[in-house]
Amino acid sequence: MKKNVLVTGATGGIGRAICNKLKKNYNLIVVSRNKEKLINFMTDNKSIIRRIPCDLKDSNQITKMIEEIVTTNLNVDILVNNAGVTDDSLFIRMNYEKWQNVIKTNLDSNFLLSSSISKLMIKKKWGRIINITSIVGHTGNLGQANYVASKSGLNGMTKSIAIELAKWNITVNCVSPGFIKTNMTENLGEEQKNYIISKIPLGMIGSPDDVANCVEFLASDDSGYITGETIHVNGGMAML
Repeated sequence: MKKNVLVTGATGGIGRAICNKLKKNYNLIVVSRNKEKLINFMTDNKSIIRRIPCDLKDSNQITKMIEEIVTTNLNVDILVNNAGVTDDSLFIRMNYEKWQNVIKTNLDSNFLLSSSISKLMIKKKWGRIINITSIVGHTGNLGQANYVASKSGLNGMTKSIAIELAKWNITVNCVSPGFIKTNMTENLGEEQKNYIISKIPLGMIGSPDDVANCVEFLASDDSGYITGETIHVNGGMAML
């Protein structure tokens, strides 16, 4: 029987790649804040068993989504916390709203989802939680104090809950992308891109598929002895 995977931020570049990678061997529960995109997302993909619109910075919407999952007996075997936003500003100019918008989406939502879904996994004594973090959660980055804090916090949370959930055969890991070709990075100018590429030993931008490949591995039985770890997908940009 196919396992069920819940993917947040499913309609974005990395989210779509993850869904494409997993669609053959898993059933998909796809989540996005953009209802219109969600309706039109991979309409030919028969592996999608539920589409759930949810703005992850709104805890009430998350609670409603979790209630839907529980009341409809939607078994979630694998949770991929992929959704993420940026709202950049120099720290001395950053207001609390910018801070909160990023923290709520990138960190708080992961806590709420992981906390609730892990309870379902405990009953089955099996589960996978895969958190998509970022290279900057380890290195820091100019103008991204909120984003860096959210991703660094997610790294720490992953290690802590991995220890707690291990006795139920639930693994918790991170995939940490570096410079990946997405809508976020496409907004950079050519000069900025070339400068960043010059810092990557492999000399190229990564693709969403590079991230999805790691997610596929961590979702599988082959990764059963790996927990509390971070797989860095950055072309050697930061060898941590």
